[in-house]
Amino acid sequence: MPPPDPSITRIDGPWRHLQVHANGIRFQVVEGENSRPDAPLVILLHGFGSFWWSWRHQLTGLPDARVVAVDLRGYGGSDKPPRGYDGWTLAGDTAGLVRALGHKTATLVGHADGGLVCWATAVLHPRVVRAIALVSSPHPVALRASALTRRDQGRALLPSLMRYQLPMLPERALTRHDGEELERLVRSRAGSKWQATQDFSETLGHMRRAIQISGAAHSALEYQRWAVRSQLRSEGRRFMRSMKRPINVPVLHLRGDADPYVLADPVYRTQHFAPHGRYVSLAGSGHFGHEEDPDTVNEQLRRFLAQLG
Repeated sequence: MPPPDPSITRIDGPWRHLQVHANGIRFQVVEGENSRPDAPLVILLHGFGSFWWSWRHQLTGLPDARVVAVDLRGYGGSDKPPRGYDGWTLAGDTAGLVRALGHKTATLVGHADGGLVCWATAVLHPRVVRAIALVSSPHPVALRASALTRRDQGRALLPSLMRYQLPMLPERALTRHDGEELERLVRSRAGSKWQATQDFSETLGHMRRAIQISGAAHSALEYQRWAVRSQLRSEGRRFMRSMKRPINVPVLHLRGDADPYVLADPVYRTQHFAPHGRYVSLAGSGHFGHEEDPDTVNEQLRRFLAQLG
């Protein structure tokens, strides 16, 4: 059976699907139906194995902004080039999207890998970033330090990262049996309350289909491979040195207090890089706070955006 077509990610709802060209490739972008085109831009960036759908609650829950969710490079309906899954290029993608959408600046909101893109863009392209908000995505230098010095965070993060360094086998694991491995991974990181809902079952169905789009699994894994392999290369060392620059934009970080994948220590260490940030714990949520507790996350984001003026 051939892999599903990227058009399966054009899911109907109170939003519009756009095709936007930036940084040399084409992105699938989804804009909230009630977004105000003249309002400040908010760009939503998803995490590993997902696509724009993970932000469905935020697309409809932030009425005083122009809200768009993006399929990152290699995911969903966006192009899947063979390269460009490094922090430098991903930051360039986001800066290019801001301009391609007709704005000079944007607030970036990211989950997990999408959060890394937020941090990188804020440092490497500060003129286009108004503020950043993260969901379970500590500062990359803080996360690396915690994983290498604390046994609990190392056990949570490193085994999967190291497995993903193998060629071809991880791609097969993610896509076989209709994406069963991706469901196992999500269940291992999500809170129990969300797992008991119909919303969770629907989301798993969408994720399992989307990861089987030709090239999507390989692209998703390239993010993880670059995160590890770059540490042994000059480009990775340069990137981490760059990331130690001060973060001068407003920062909001949200983490579920039941997140078994990103623990509290790297969030605590993040305060060294963003001491002016606001750090919020989501009671009972796991790794997917924006999907598990969307009402609280949306309220925090609305307050954050209002404070930006």
